[in-house]
Amino acid sequence: MADRSDIRNIVILTGAGVSAESGIDTFRAEGGLWEQHRVEDVATPEAFERDPDLVLRFYDMRREAIQTKQPNPAHQALAKLDREWSGELLIVTQNVDDLHERAGANRILHMHGTHLNAWCTACDVRSPWRGTLIDRPACPACGEKALRPDVVWFGEMPYEMDRIFAALREADLFVSIGTSGAVYPAAGFVRNARDLGVKTLELNLEASQGSHWFDQSRHGPASVLVPQWVEEMLAAG
Repeated sequence: MADRSDIRNIVILTGAGVSAESGIDTFRAEGGLWEQHRVEDVATPEAFERDPDLVLRFYDMRREAIQTKQPNPAHQALAKLDREWSGELLIVTQNVDDLHERAGANRILHMHGTHLNAWCTACDVRSPWRGTLIDRPACPACGEKALRPDVVWFGEMPYEMDRIFAALREADLFVSIGTSGAVYPAAGFVRNARDLGVKTLELNLEASQGSHWFDQSRHGPASVLVPQWVEEMLAAG
């Protein structure tokens, strides 16, 4: 981004590539989780209805695993940007881990939910949750045994889309970090931004399915690219 003087409001989209270097498995990479479990078996409402034990065991394992991981330099750099950027900033993450928060970011929106919440389908309350769900614990709010992972499955609507689109309308820069460009509606944000005249930048390990939509793409590890970009932005801010 050669000209940063007119950038005040930033929307950042982060995907699995940001957390991969912390040891969190990605679904789409070779050897990723989708190779051991079909999407249809663990990540749809139909799967949960058909075999809830399989789905709950899968997410119990993921919930336990993420609590052993640590933020990497990409998370830490975005947390620094959050602290020091004086304009508007919204970090929209597709990730269901809490590594952005543990690095210190506050201006964050989990569009696909989070492993560390449980959602009660009886009373619609979301409660912080770090244990298992396989044994059908009672909802802390209503006492019903109707908890499920607070994760957006395929076929479900991502959270807070109105807020995301509102932020894009006010943005001067849209940045996509570590995303495949394959999962909608997030994959369409770059085109929404372009239609609005917003500058666009991609930081990704390699070219994504949507790289051609961006004004600029930089390729390499997130732990290298993101700190470099953040320092550029803060130096010019």
